[in-house]
Amino acid sequence: MTGKIIKGIAGFYYVYGEDGILYECKAKGAFRKDGIKPLVGDNVDISILDEDNHRGNLDKILTRESELLRPAVANVNQVLVMFAAAKPAPNYNLLDRFLIRMELENVPVLIGFNKCDLVDCTTEKEMEEVYTSAGYRVCFFSVKEGRGLGALQEALSGKTTALAGPSGVGKSSLMNFLCPMAEMETGDVSRKIERGKHTTRHAELFVVNHDTYVMDTPGFSSLFINEIEAQKLWSFFPEMREAEKKCRFTGCSHTGEPDCGVKEAVAAGSIKRQRYESYRRLYEELSNRKRY
Repeated sequence: MTGKIIKGIAGFYYVYGEDGILYECKAKGAFRKDGIKPLVGDNVDISILDEDNHRGNLDKILTRESELLRPAVANVNQVLVMFAAAKPAPNYNLLDRFLIRMELENVPVLIGFNKCDLVDCTTEKEMEEVYTSAGYRVCFFSVKEGRGLGALQEALSGKTTALAGPSGVGKSSLMNFLCPMAEMETGDVSRKIERGKHTTRHAELFVVNHDTYVMDTPGFSSLFINEIEAQKLWSFFPEMREAEKKCRFTGCSHTGEPDCGVKEAVAAGSIKRQRYESYRRLYEELSNRKRY
């Protein structure tokens, strides 16, 4: 039988079968032997061992269309990275790190700011322009007041979206809005692991409708990008790619050199200063890291 992994915890994988039943499965030892780890979002073949108690074996992982490392999920079309517009104020350094990570993994990003009712229109526009000018899609909404949620639903429609972001920005509230039946759908899992769904410690897949899925992923407080060379950092800032071609010097760091196309674009306003300063901080961090 074919199904999709919606949750994996403590060596068990919970698979929604094509018959609409949730099965608790163990992965074959061959996966461990071959160094293969099943991921939430994987389409799989399973064999049923106990029909009454809905238990089975996970036999085969079908071909993945995509794979994310952080969060570790499969077959995702886009990531919705969610921050609060205020209370707490968005951590732009963390957001930029996440965008770099997604550029590295070549996954489209939708930036979502919840609690838009706590900022005025001018502030909202300024926040939006920083990232739309970099080529990202941005949406503002308030789950509490029901504002902007229609446009968000449209952006998610027909796709499998990983929802990511730091804790405390309203991800659980958004999930409750998008998937009001989520607790019922995963009730068997919640009872088995004796943990409420609102404290997300593991990636979990929810069905919004027949062709729309959302993966609720654990909150993050830091992201490491140490595998990126400082000299290549500019290439993970989409808005810098054209400007970099106008630099006088090959290998320009875009920090202190003269005739730098990136710095000229910053001065002209086509690259937002907030993003450029973020680039400079990250460049310095990567340049000064210890090598072992």
